[in-house]
Amino acid sequence: MDNSKRGSIPMQVDLHLSKSQFATTSTEMKRMQNVPYASAVGSIRYAMRCTRPDVAFAQNITSRFQQNSGEAHWTGVKNILKYLRNTKDTFLVGGDPKTELRVNCYCDAGFETDRDDTKSQTG
Repeated sequence: MDNSKRGSIPMQVDLHLSKSQFATTSTEMKRMQNVPYASAVGSIRYAMRCTRPDVAFAQNITSRFQQNSGEAHWTGVKNILKYLRNTKDTFLVGGDPKTELRVNCYCDAGFETDRDDTKSQTG
């Protein structure tokens, strides 16, 4: 990960994850057994809950495939980790206590992004 390219967004636009992308060959299954997929997703969830709500949508999608993940799912998790590494100096600030606090809310959404049951997702 230290030598990887830095990510500028938490999830690639053209990356569509589904249940059908799980590891099918014995070589893929063996490789995915050595990948810390659930641990990485859990770490991303911890960061999301504490200080990084900007990765909520991507974390939500990748967490669905913890039991039966494949190479495409692992690529999605690595993209989130690259993004977090690139934006490690970014964090939430409550603002100046002398001025009025304004809350702006932004939400990421995808129309029919769950290819397994064609549901829309937000996060």
